[in-house]
Amino acid sequence: MEAEALKFFVACVTAAGFGIAIAAFGCGIGQGMGLKAAVEGIARNPESSGKVTVTMLIGLAMIESLCIYALVVALILIYASPMATTVTGLLVK
Repeated sequence: MEAEALKFFVACVTAAGFGIAIAAFGCGIGQGMGLKAAVEGIARNPESSGKVTVTMLIGLAMIESLCIYALVVALILIYASPMATTVTGLLVK
């Protein structure tokens, strides 16, 4: 039972690590593309910089929230696993 719990914990940690890596990569790409488009839009039409900046900041906040959701799921995978007490007992010994 203890070996199975440790295997499950290692799988959860690995899944959480890959999940955060993919989410951070995707959010970074998305934010970069959004910022690029906003800067190009302001360069073409400087009078619209206020509206473009506000819209860009709202969009970046929405993209960043996706990465935060991935972090929450990763933390749940690591700390709220059903065998967390068994693994904690193994790590303390």
